[in-house]
Amino acid sequence: MSAIKQDNKILIVGLGMIGASYAQKLHESGFYVGGISARESTVAKALESGIIDCGTTDVTKEFVSNFDIVVFALYPKLFIEWVKQYQHCFKAGALITDVTGVKGSVVYAIQQMLRSDVEFIAAHPMAGRELSGIDNRCTKVFEGANYIVTPTKTNTQDAIDIACELGRILGFGHISTLSPEDHDEMIAFLSQLTHCIAVALMCCKDSTHLVDYTGDSFRDLTRIANINENMWTELFMMNRNQLLRQMDLFQDEFARLRDALAHGDEATMKEMMKTSTERRKYFNK
Repeated sequence: MSAIKQDNKILIVGLGMIGASYAQKLHESGFYVGGISARESTVAKALESGIIDCGTTDVTKEFVSNFDIVVFALYPKLFIEWVKQYQHCFKAGALITDVTGVKGSVVYAIQQMLRSDVEFIAAHPMAGRELSGIDNRCTKVFEGANYIVTPTKTNTQDAIDIACELGRILGFGHISTLSPEDHDEMIAFLSQLTHCIAVALMCCKDSTHLVDYTGDSFRDLTRIANINENMWTELFMMNRNQLLRQMDLFQDEFARLRDALAHGDEATMKEMMKTSTERRKYFNK
């Protein structure tokens, strides 16, 4: 398969916020979409809302083998365990991909265990919300967002092309490719570190009464502190070495700013602020 065909059937495993958003967008784009969720109520809601054509809580070869492309929207460890337990259910020639936020500890483990007639091409949609669950699905989060495909030397060009095309169909504005290692370094800084900063900031003070006095700066900076502790702890631990490096980098720069303030070093403070302003311009939309 060198391109996604309109008659390709796509299965979403995991119908949380991202998985359900994928299902909705793909269904709206005319694809036949199936869904698997651990909860019967989630499958029922997905069927009732019309974002999937069929769904189940039972993983069987009879069901899974109907699909040409399988997208995993599960926590990383659960994803690995799912493939280990159920890969016999995949259709021969099927392509599987994912949405997981860490790659190095996931991609190679799955590629090494996977059947030779099934290919795994990893991807990471850089879009989401602080809210979870199927009720919080939102296809608009994909519009203009970044989408990263993380191939290894074992991936075929066809699989890479299909993963990129999937990103375009979903509506992502910028699609790029990175190695799993480069991805994890980048994500440790851009995503995981920022969540660490937001969590630490919220833990500094009891904020019960602060809500009456805050402005936009605090609200904007701590938006992502509303966090799924189970998922993010797993992501942090699975990318621990990279995240620790980025935390040390931030700590060094924060210490430099603090020392400049403590010593009345206005020149260093202004230099850092000018650098910050210049670098932030690249992110302005």
